Parts: sequence; structure tokens; C-alpha cells
Amino acid sequence: MAKMASPMFLEAFSDNPYGTNCWLLSAVGSDEAVVVDPGFWPDRIHELLRAAGKTPVAALATHGHLDHIGAAAEFCGDDIPLYIHEADRPALVDPDSWNSGFPAPPVPVKDIRVVVDGDALEFPGVRLQVMHTPGHTPGSVCFVAEGWVFTGDLVFRGVIGRSDFPNSSPADMETSLRRFLTLPDPLPTYPGHGPHTTVGQERRTNPFLLGL
Repeated sequence: MAKMASPMFLEAFSDNPYGTNCWLLSAVGSDEAVVVDPGFWPDRIHELLRAAGKTPVAALATHGHLDHIGAAAEFCGDDIPLYIHEADRPALVDPDSWNSGFPAPPVPVKDIRVVVDGDALEFPGVRLQVMHTPGHTPGSVCFVAEGWVFTGDLVFRGVIGRSDFPNSSPADMETSLRRFLTLPDPLPTYPGHGPHTTVGQERRTNPFLLGL
């Protein structure tokens, strides 16, 4: 688990077998929080939020792989909605047809909210724009705020996400990486795995982006 410097309350919970970052996000001074990629240990996530004096009002999925949504149903329960791109919604409702190479979540999510490119998600003190970045999965997205971006499994520090799963697309991945590079260089980048970085650092040093 690692806290990041930010004008917001921002904490990464990554204590799980895949090292997946589950991001806990809230405006400073607000008691309501948004959780990005609740893949594991829902009770631990709730404990961290309670310790910070925060109540979750929404969960967001950067994509539909099990290590990012596996605990979503248990975390969300009856009252918390999960936002996911329309192209990855089958991971929650019809995983056999989704053909991702990953197993299905063990429990269905009760309140699924579908998003598409360009949607603006408004929560108390937090505004995020959906940027559709397919390639890793058909419905992979980045969540872009004024001061940072959550990239899921599109870009990590020094590497990029895989595009060799059954429903991945290397061509879409390249297009999405080029779109990522249109973001401002100073923008802090919080990935689905590993440490945070910036758009500019990846533009300068990531070997998978240098040719783009």
C-alpha cells in the first residue's frame, strides 16, 4: 500500500496476488470516496476507507479482467454502483461470450452503470472523464481528471499492457497509446500495476512509446 502526493486523498491498495492497484480517491474535506478497480479483498478496502473517514459512493473499472473487478460485487453490495465501459460489460454478465482468457467474477454485480468515450462522471469534489483506450481489452478506459489520469493496464512505468489475450487488439493498443501521448507531459499517471509516473516520463523513457 502506498500513499501518493496529491491535492486529493489518493491511496493505492495493491496487497494482492497480481499486484493490482486499487485506487481510493476522495476530495480533501469530503467524506465520500470513489474506488478504482476493486479486484481483491473487499473487506480490506472498506477498512481502509473507514480508517480515513470515507464512505464509498462508486466503484470504477478500468477494464473487465478479474484482477480489476473480481471483488466488485462483494465490495459494492446493494448500494454502490460499478461503472464500466459498454464493451467490457460482458465480463460481468456473460463472461463466456466475452472470451478474455480470464475466469468470471465469482458473484454478479447488482448495479452496473455503462460508460462510453467522453462521458463525464461527477462525484462529490471529483470529476473524471472517460477516455476509451481499447487494446488490452475492448472496453479498456482511462479516467482523466484535471490533475491526473488512471491508466489501468494501458501504460505502466517503463512498460505497457499486454495485447495478446483472446480479445485483445495490438492495433487498437497502438492507437490508444498514441491517444495517451496527447495528454500533457506533467500529468501524473496512476496505472493498474506498479508505481505512479507521468505522461512525460513515459514519453521520454518508455521503450514501447519511443517509436510513437
